[in-house]
Amino acid sequence: MRILLTGISGQVGAALMPVLGRLGTVVAADRARLDLARPQAIAAALDALAPDLIVNPAAYTAVDRAEDERDLAFRVNAEAPYAMARWAAARGVPLVHFSTDYVYDGRGTQPWREGDATGPLCVYGASKLAGEEAVRAAGGPHLVVRTSWVYAASGANFLRTMERLARERSELRVVADQIGAPTSAALIADALAAVLASGQDDIAGRFAAASGLVHLAASGETSWHGFAAAIVAGLRARGVPLKVETVTAITTADYPTKAHRPANSRLDLGRLRTMFGVATPDWQAALQPELDRLAAELKG
Repeated sequence: MRILLTGISGQVGAALMPVLGRLGTVVAADRARLDLARPQAIAAALDALAPDLIVNPAAYTAVDRAEDERDLAFRVNAEAPYAMARWAAARGVPLVHFSTDYVYDGRGTQPWREGDATGPLCVYGASKLAGEEAVRAAGGPHLVVRTSWVYAASGANFLRTMERLARERSELRVVADQIGAPTSAALIADALAAVLASGQDDIAGRFAAASGLVHLAASGETSWHGFAAAIVAGLRARGVPLKVETVTAITTADYPTKAHRPANSRLDLGRLRTMFGVATPDWQAALQPELDRLAAELKG
């Protein structure tokens, strides 16, 4: 099986490369081979690459900048997935497309189920929701995977930002009224590989049985403040020299951003367990190997 993987320079794409290699031949598509900012060229690129399965974690993810770059965000996050999905549907090629908790409005305290009403609060979330709808509209075999609070030991993300600030500042002020599950790219890669392996003989049928949509995140929940405190404690326990003395909880109102974020990013993982037999580890357990890698880098 030839598996086309996009976004290979991103956190999820990089984590997926080795695990998807256990399921088939991975065709890594960087921007030179498949430019999502040019949807009109995608069909021809896919003709040349000829995949049997497409896995698309690539996206425009600059949440605040998207408020000023709406056209680019929608081109990459909605028009490009539609072009990909139309090509795949015409050939019966299954497509895995990644989405986000930002498609929800963040009200309440209950974990969001796949069938709950969406209501994005920002351009980024709206563009990702449009991408989901475009993939469904194409009519081919597909699985939209919504995840949340993605991080890794490498790249630009919350873990790396907190690590840097903890070495520079005596106090970190972090939002405590947004709740979700920090989810490592490695966890996502392992879980998706398990999803694909569970139905390898009939991927399209398994996707359809799950209504083409599943939530995939770490188990448990915390706030950004709780996540930051765990990062600081974990790095300190691993002997990383830090300047920070206090991690202070603040409200979203204390830290205004251009794009509005959902306060409740909890994702219900029941469908992942019942339809694919995949149970994800607690976010704290999944954080430990990332802290190990980061500490080794910083001390090495």
